[in-house]
Amino acid sequence: MWFSITDLWVYYGKVAAVRGVSVGIEKREIITLIGANGAGKTTLLRTVSGLKKATKGTIYYQNERIDGKSPEKILRKGIAHVPEGRRIFPFMSVLDNLILGSYVRRDEIKSDLQMVFEHFPRLKERLGQRAGSLSGGEQQMLAIGRALMSKPLLLLLDEPSLGLAPKMVTEVGRIIQEINKNGVTIILVEQNANMALKVAQRGYVMATGEIILNSDTKVLLRNEDVKRAYLGI
Repeated sequence: MWFSITDLWVYYGKVAAVRGVSVGIEKREIITLIGANGAGKTTLLRTVSGLKKATKGTIYYQNERIDGKSPEKILRKGIAHVPEGRRIFPFMSVLDNLILGSYVRRDEIKSDLQMVFEHFPRLKERLGQRAGSLSGGEQQMLAIGRALMSKPLLLLLDEPSLGLAPKMVTEVGRIIQEINKNGVTIILVEQNANMALKVAQRGYVMATGEIILNSDTKVLLRNEDVKRAYLGI
């Protein structure tokens, strides 16, 4: 398995936010984690990227154990995290935000800037603009573009459609698939289960820190429990 999480337990104090979770991902795959607020999805991503330490369990990436490593070392290995809430630098320009995304690199970034502009043409039009003055959808594009500047092999996306208009949600879903076609493996955390299950190949349903269901996304879209609980059907 190209990337695997095995029997992962993560605590906040005495409370287990992630309970015995195991997830496997093949290279160039998109998987999605869906579930209600507090299900443990964000904690799982934070643990993968080194922002939170696991109490028990293992995370392997390209046959190397990475749980316990620092966020910078994990980023240097090719795992980029786009956190919930975008976390852009609002008083810096769009260009400076993008350049900051490449800080772990020592090679030429011009071609990668061009790649970001191909995904997000609007960012090119607003290069000198303060990031905080962008619309919500444009800020999300910037957050993803900044992560792409590190040349990731694995991209962790936490609620990229949160707070966006329906038309922009569709656009974000299209861009995620486009990035994946360019060779980037993606873990997508989403409350918009309808979008997530249409974008990903496989899905994991989380509740109270555990994986309660996992399958091909086409199967999950037909599952009556998933329809009632997450798709509003």
